[in-house]
Amino acid sequence: MVKNPEKLRAFEDERIRTEKVDVERNFRIVDALYDEARMLGVLPPKYPLEGIEEKVRLAWAIKGIKKTWKR
Repeated sequence: MVKNPEKLRAFEDERIRTEKVDVERNFRIVDALYDEARMLGVLPPKYPLEGIEEKVRLAWAIKGIKKTWKR
């Protein structure tokens, strides 16, 4: 349990500010996660178009919301 969340937040903010981004390390992490997902049988999906209707409906809803914000 965090006893002083403000101190923790300040520490995290300072670390983010000073730490440089290591793109190669990030790609290695993504590759490892992808390999693990394949090993667990999660990827590739058995039915790639499963749930496409909901995704299309969500995309249209988001598009509609963006139109109202541009007014």
